[in-house]
Amino acid sequence: MSHPVPPARVAPTRRADLPPVHGAVICVSAPCLVISPEHGQLTGRGVDGIYRAGLRLLSRCVLRVAGRDPVAVQGRSLGADRASFTATVRTGAEPGPDPDVGVERIRHADGTERITLRSFTGRPLRIPVEVSLGTDLAELADVAAGRDEPELPAAVHAAGLRWTNGEAQAVTAAEPPPDDALASAGLLRWQLELRPGESRTIELRTTRDRGARAPAGQVANPLSDDARAEGDDPRAEAWLRTSVQDLGALLLRDPKQPADSYAAAGVPWRLGLAPAESLWAARMALPLGTGLAGATLRILARTQTAGRGADAGKIPGPLRGAGPQLPPGCTGTEATLAFPAVLAEARLWGMPEAEADQLLPAAERCLEWIRGAFGEDGFVADPDPGPRRCETQAHAHRALLLGADLLAGCGRPGAEEWRDRAAALRERFAACFWVDGPDGGRPAAALHPDGRPLPRLTGAAAHLLDTGLLGGGRLARGLLDRVRTEQLARLLGAPAMDCGWGLRSMAVREPGHNPFGYRSGAVRPYESAVAVAGLAQAGFEKEATGLLRGLLDAAEGFGYRLPEMYAAEQRTEGSAPLPHPAACRPAAVAAAAGIHVLTALAGIRPDAPAGTVALVPLPGAPLGGLRLSGLRVSGEPFAVRISRMGLGMVEEAADALQLGG
Repeated sequence: MSHPVPPARVAPTRRADLPPVHGAVICVSAPCLVISPEHGQLTGRGVDGIYRAGLRLLSRCVLRVAGRDPVAVQGRSLGADRASFTATVRTGAEPGPDPDVGVERIRHADGTERITLRSFTGRPLRIPVEVSLGTDLAELADVAAGRDEPELPAAVHAAGLRWTNGEAQAVTAAEPPPDDALASAGLLRWQLELRPGESRTIELRTTRDRGARAPAGQVANPLSDDARAEGDDPRAEAWLRTSVQDLGALLLRDPKQPADSYAAAGVPWRLGLAPAESLWAARMALPLGTGLAGATLRILARTQTAGRGADAGKIPGPLRGAGPQLPPGCTGTEATLAFPAVLAEARLWGMPEAEADQLLPAAERCLEWIRGAFGEDGFVADPDPGPRRCETQAHAHRALLLGADLLAGCGRPGAEEWRDRAAALRERFAACFWVDGPDGGRPAAALHPDGRPLPRLTGAAAHLLDTGLLGGGRLARGLLDRVRTEQLARLLGAPAMDCGWGLRSMAVREPGHNPFGYRSGAVRPYESAVAVAGLAQAGFEKEATGLLRGLLDAAEGFGYRLPEMYAAEQRTEGSAPLPHPAACRPAAVAAAAGIHVLTALAGIRPDAPAGTVALVPLPGAPLGGLRLSGLRVSGEPFAVRISRMGLGMVEEAADALQLGG
């Protein structure tokens, strides 16, 4: 006799849900941000608005032409920092159903909007135009939490309107000035005369003060801005171009040292420093130059914990959710483990020796912290006390090996100790983390503090393949032997993990799988890119190619601006990748993933201090012939061509570089 199963209880919500933004058109040039609905009208509802440094300067901007709301036709991104909204109006000047006025709104992240009206009629038109404006001067965090604030009363500005709450103010100025400004209604009005075929433009400028315009391009971009990907598959160029633009648009200055910049985690929710993600984005962008990595490392070094306590040498960072299977992980642990590895690889890509020497003491302090972070069981807990995560051991192992290589290359003592510790970690990992099974086994997602494995297959296992780059174009040794590496490659390339749009963050049949779950099923482009590059480096062409093509198809589906995550629904004929409603887009690691994947096809392995660069392209040329140019090795332009046969050739490089390995 069966008994009815009671329905699952839904836990009470502790905080307001993030508003959905998957349908929004987002423009960003940090710290400037504009969130618009697809129709382009800022209605004053929800999260839409013009923001600067997290403050909403304008929440309502509604256009009416000839007393009518324009009919929205299309909203689309024109680049990281601007978008276009096209609409039409029927004024009644001509018989029939055809629109007789076209409306185009070009909206920029810096708060500038140009509204252009074009006449399609054969007779002169006199058109009343009005723009309804308003704001609450609310903080984005309050808007996201659902705390509604009333609109503030407006005052007439010389060429527009002004709002203030005593602590901040916003000004919207218009050019040409309006014929009429009604502060009580928040209205600007014009009477425009259009001859047949003529266009007229109204420019609105929203700023925090009475100045003419908010400065655009807040940070000098340290990345190469002329990177190109030309080849048989034109999508590669669009993906690389968008990735570079989005990463550049997320750059913010360090307030303590404005000459240094970092990549903010993503918009709209995380427009600030996230230690681990900012560092991973800088690492994946190394083929575009070492400037971002150097600046990010300096910023994090300034936050490093001083003194002699247990946290000495650690880079602080907040906790980050890890899904329902594990407690939150510490991003500070991840950043501390990443620091020496990123510095080591940046030096190989051509970071100036003086810059690397300046950062070397901070890397040594990270290594000292790692020594104390190992528990009695020989693993690094995250957080301590807590689970021993699979990817944390991979990060620690990479830090030890690349840190040792860094010390040896810079003539500093201690390299052998860290290599010995890496070897000991390999032995312990092999004995404790591998879960045997009839299918060949798998790495555990984590070990509980009592040593019990959590036998989930997750996307985090991809980090076991990312061993890192050593001098002479060699790859560091991984935690897995060749047999288990081959088994992991097979698992990652199977349908349970490869959904056709990228790598699932947890296998489809695991308990608790959720195709929208951040760490319990959804595709995270960063993790997919790590898997593609790791599989390519380990020689697993089929699995790397499958994930690569799925990721590129997903990028095309998202207009080449990949969100930080999206649903891992199984791909079928005619389907499209499904967005996650709350995902940041653009996001730093998702943008950098495009750079990482495309340059991984060429297998570029530089050793700038030794004056060599090796090429190990992915066999089979999965995207056909491909030429990558505008890259940087040793601070000089670098270009490489991959033939349809998968053969690589350097076309441009610094004079001091020799092809090796």
